[in-house]
Amino acid sequence: MRALITNDDGIDSPGLLALAIAACDAGLDIVVAAPAEEASGSSASITATEAHAVTAAGGRGRIRVTPRTLAGIDVPAFAVHAAPALIALLAAHNAFGDKPEVVLSGINRGANLGRAILHSGTVGAALTGGVNGARGLAVSLETGEGPPQWVTASTMVARVLPALIESPVGTVLNFNVPDATSIDGIDIVEAKLAPFGIVHTTMTEPDDEHVNLKIAEPRDEFEPDTDAALLAAGHATITSVTTVREKAGFWTEERLMSSVAVGR
Repeated sequence: MRALITNDDGIDSPGLLALAIAACDAGLDIVVAAPAEEASGSSASITATEAHAVTAAGGRGRIRVTPRTLAGIDVPAFAVHAAPALIALLAAHNAFGDKPEVVLSGINRGANLGRAILHSGTVGAALTGGVNGARGLAVSLETGEGPPQWVTASTMVARVLPALIESPVGTVLNFNVPDATSIDGIDIVEAKLAPFGIVHTTMTEPDDEHVNLKIAEPRDEFEPDTDAALLAAGHATITSVTTVREKAGFWTEERLMSSVAVGR
């Protein structure tokens, strides 16, 4: 099965390398294409680095792609001057070889939790894969004061990959791994999304030229059964998230008649 490995921390991230190795060990045929620079918080943006998005004749854009070599693994790899979601979109159109059947994004340095995953470039790439005929997995590692435990995270990924591969096209999973030196005692539990995440941003008073943003401190307690609460308790959390889709039933006969009355 063909797999794209990408992230939002950039091509030089050790988490990206750990994920690529895990995918190879699982028998996937992989290509690595990741942002040339960090693109955290880019969500599902399809923007390119301004200096490298060149408009060509006919109004088409050109995005700079540079071949790279990853240490300890012999696979095609590219540094792309674009956001991770755009990379996933390009891959869906055969930009890096055959279209991927799986998009693996991460391993992100730091958890991606709650409804705040809407803003995550890691999750945005997986969601973009899901709406373009692939299965998506966003992987994030909770980080503490010590060095990130990439081996723990990649070992946990190996436990999830078979289920992802067997899932229907369009499946997108958000997976968070606790900060632990060993997988011993770590179970994988399904979790609902917390209202926020570990932290969230709130707006403070604007001044004449700026809007000041503030990061709220972690709460002492999280809502039970949420990804934030379960990860804090030492579990690896997995959440199946839906991609963009329509929801029928909004434009009812009652609303239609109301709009007609207003227009009279």
